[in-house]
Amino acid sequence: MKASKLVTTASVGALLFGMTAAAQADNWRYAHEEYEGDVQDVFALAFKEYIEDNSDHTVQVYRFGELGESDDIMEQTQNGILQFVNQSPGFTGALIPEAQIFFIPYLLPTDEETVLTFFDESQAINEMFPELYAEQGLELLKMYPEGEMVITTNEPISSPEDMRNKKIRTMTNPLLSETYDAFGATPTPLPWGEVYGGLQTGILDGQENPIFWIESGGLYEVSPHLTFTGHGWFTTAMMANQDFFEGLSEEDQALVRDASEAAYDHTMEHVQGLADEALEKIQAASDEVTVTRLDEEQIEAFRARAPQVEEAFLGMTGERGAELLEQFKADLDAVTNE
Repeated sequence: MKASKLVTTASVGALLFGMTAAAQADNWRYAHEEYEGDVQDVFALAFKEYIEDNSDHTVQVYRFGELGESDDIMEQTQNGILQFVNQSPGFTGALIPEAQIFFIPYLLPTDEETVLTFFDESQAINEMFPELYAEQGLELLKMYPEGEMVITTNEPISSPEDMRNKKIRTMTNPLLSETYDAFGATPTPLPWGEVYGGLQTGILDGQENPIFWIESGGLYEVSPHLTFTGHGWFTTAMMANQDFFEGLSEEDQALVRDASEAAYDHTMEHVQGLADEALEKIQAASDEVTVTRLDEEQIEAFRARAPQVEEAFLGMTGERGAELLEQFKADLDAVTNE
């Protein structure tokens, strides 16, 4: 009888332990801005795999359009409906004006290896930005580059004069609008979901994106003239709802950080060589595509217009923006002179 009672007690204990463990295994929701197989999707799936391989938690990934546009998924994250979100500073700029620093043209170098080292080592990226995101209830886990920006247009361009009055689609980002205004174009903010149709119908004359987006979104079909101006890189950020993150156990916080690092390492390997592969696919798919790589003299004509964008950034962000920009440039100098 006594032995039987011990067995029963042990069984109930095991069941309760199992229920407690099950109750602690959560399904986390993670949304990003891109299509299946794109860079943000690669990051999200690597993050998901690490979490699920190293815990009882699961991660549900939502791709572009499944929960709305970029503004929608950010709002859902801030409201705690989503636990994780991946969003470019191009959209976050409305919340965090300082995040628009990535849209100052010719601030970042074009060399892929230098850019990747900068993101790894930058004090501005890894120490200053988390504080800015925290003010908006967001735990910044990783900022990373996706690829060099390429302009596509309905006619070949090689100078600011060629850009005159062209309606270039921009994200809803004041500084990006300032950039294309400086380049001589007419900046035209439009949601990502409307870009293909806008190019097809002539509402837009062009747009900018990393080459893999141009390929995966089929934008070259309706905007076939690609120009490498060397003016910037598309940068994105992966973050968590801060209340959610701070409510996690220390073990789970470490798990999330480790998963973010693992996803970052995997994604940075994926990014290398990705632009060349995407361009090859585009050229194989269309005879109408032209590719223009500006020479140094042509680039200088665009670069000469960058100071007015930097001035606009400082006007929008004040003293904090000036401190961030100073550190950003110091970090770039350190990487360039290594």
